[in-house]
Amino acid sequence: MPENNRAFNYDLDYRTLNLREQPELYRVGKGEMGVLLVRPYKDEILPYWRFKTPDIARESSEKIYQLFLDYKEKGDFIGMDMARKFLQMGYTRSRRYANHKTGQKYNGPVPDDKKGQSGAHGRDQLPREEDPVKAESARIFYGKYLEAREDADYKKLKKEWQQKYG
Repeated sequence: MPENNRAFNYDLDYRTLNLREQPELYRVGKGEMGVLLVRPYKDEILPYWRFKTPDIARESSEKIYQLFLDYKEKGDFIGMDMARKFLQMGYTRSRRYANHKTGQKYNGPVPDDKKGQSGAHGRDQLPREEDPVKAESARIFYGKYLEAREDADYKKLKKEWQQKYG
């Protein structure tokens, strides 16, 4: 199923916007887009997002997945999608730290004209140093992320959302 045709809108004032009250403004975007912006969901999910050790990652991913199920029970697609994004981000961030102890993937600072964008921007990638603890945290988050992403109700609501707003 293709991603939402309308990209995540970074021009909205997310500091003051409540997307539970104005759900028509939400866009799925790609991957983790907007995960640290969309309120009130960010404020509800972020306190539980941790991945330092496998035990912490397991507790965190289970709590976030429970929030996903709670949002599902309420028919709250945005909440489900945000929980899915946090699970995905748990995977990608713990994977980043599994590959790079400092969490820095590239050598040197991001050029000023590229700030806020993803990618290497001409910088060399730092050598990988596999951390099996963070790799296990990544595996744990990835499993919960897949459960959320492949949930039949989530897929149905996402399709409906994209047809209505996308």
